[in-house]
Amino acid sequence: MNLEILKDLSYGMYIVTAKLDKNVGCVINTLCQITSENPLISISLNKNNYTNEIIKKTGKFAVSILSEKTNPKVIGTFGYKSSKDINKFAEVEYEKIDNLHVIKEESCGYLICEVTNIVNCETHDIFIARIIEANKFNDNIPMTYKYYHEVIKGKSPENAPTYIKEETKPSKNIYVCEICGYEYETEGELPNDFVCPLCGASKDKFYKK
Repeated sequence: MNLEILKDLSYGMYIVTAKLDKNVGCVINTLCQITSENPLISISLNKNNYTNEIIKKTGKFAVSILSEKTNPKVIGTFGYKSSKDINKFAEVEYEKIDNLHVIKEESCGYLICEVTNIVNCETHDIFIARIIEANKFNDNIPMTYKYYHEVIKGKSPENAPTYIKEETKPSKNIYVCEICGYEYETEGELPNDFVCPLCGASKDKFYKK
């Protein structure tokens, strides 16, 4: 079975946020509109994800739709760090809507959703939710998963439903961030002051492929 074909499926890039005692959030790419009248959507979250736990407790979440202008560091913060450990909103432009934080850092807009059903899918849960509020911030081009991989050079974290383990092939010109998987190509060595544009990791967190 060749799972590489799954990379040809189309996805967007989103940040899902929720709140219990504090605001939490994570990056997802699996969001689907289910109905148009009284609209329902579905999202998929790994059971190990802290945001999953909070949504189950509160029954409510927000979705921020990322654009091609979104700073990659926002994806690094929300995609490769845990809300248990840090305040992910500390250095991110956001707006408070219906007691939830939505990302304004060049995002296209947002959805506020209430959970109607949860489907157990082995390592992940599918949350089916009704949109109770929505708005656009601008007409920026939404970021696709293809754009994230091919232009930003980002990788899928292991908790992502689209994660496929790849073999690393040695190459003296490609350095890989061990935190988030970002690849940096150069003819020489990494500069001493180099930091990962996705997660902010320093040079010593990179290894050579």
